[in-house]
Amino acid sequence: MTVPCVAVERELGETVRERLAEADVLDGDHRIEVADGTIYLPVTDPAAVPGDLAERVVERDAAERERVRSPADILGYDPSIERLGDIVILDEDDDDRAREVADAVMASDLPCATVLNRASPIEGELRVREWEVLAGTGTETVHREYGHEFLLDVAEVYFSPRLATERHRVIGTVDPDEFVVDMFAGVGPYAVPMAAHGAEVVACDLNEVAIRYLRENAERNGVADRVTPVAGDVREATDEYADAADRLVMNLPHSADAFLDTAVALAGDECVIHYYDIQHEDDPFGPGTRALREAAGDDYDVVVETERVVRSYAPHEYNVCLDVRLTRA
Repeated sequence: MTVPCVAVERELGETVRERLAEADVLDGDHRIEVADGTIYLPVTDPAAVPGDLAERVVERDAAERERVRSPADILGYDPSIERLGDIVILDEDDDDRAREVADAVMASDLPCATVLNRASPIEGELRVREWEVLAGTGTETVHREYGHEFLLDVAEVYFSPRLATERHRVIGTVDPDEFVVDMFAGVGPYAVPMAAHGAEVVACDLNEVAIRYLRENAERNGVADRVTPVAGDVREATDEYADAADRLVMNLPHSADAFLDTAVALAGDECVIHYYDIQHEDDPFGPGTRALREAAGDDYDVVVETERVVRSYAPHEYNVCLDVRLTRA
């Protein structure tokens, strides 16, 4: 098909492409081609090509660009989906709509092996949920996050890809040679990257399946020598690490306050605690701050270094993080 193109020397191609894109005349439906040292950049409107390039407009056969079909292209509306590795997750109450979306996901060009619909809230001490498998068969996947890989089974362990940015923020504060205790480690999304930063990490979780995946993920990411997995209740399984931690991760937002005495017992002379909480919007940080100060008592000076809203959790409720420094008095 013949289309108008701006023809320039190949070495000028990127500069001219950027100018055409800024002028909003670059034709995304046809391929950019190179022949005999000349690059041909298709444009949508020759009259709108910037003045000094207008004399370079020629007519040329250009192949149509293959477009990626999204679920929205098929459905005619944009469904709410979440990706975790090669699993696509839905949260649809209507069965017919859920299956319609699942069919569109599988028919689209979106890389996907399984489509799941949430079938229950997160429940129990192990924080897992039930799933309805709408397409595919497996609930195990490999999730990639900021250069690390995490093997996990969503039916057996808790994992939220929505917290990737928050995890990356916290991990970026870790110094090499720190001793870290991740009190509710799951499959290792904090522990593994912290070890990659050079920290020694004790990673504890009540879910033995999560600990099995944690071991695998430490091996997979080359940090098994710096991660010590501990299966069990952190209140009972970490006595040998008392008074040693430079940093503690407390990502159990509904009930982390019940573990603050253990956190204080694990803290070294100076220790940063990343304390996650869920509270009402009227006072999102106050309850956690008061609980931390009460647990530290007269043994530590407590300084809240960061108050951060991580995300909206429910109407009028926030998932928040307090970065708190304890210094032994």
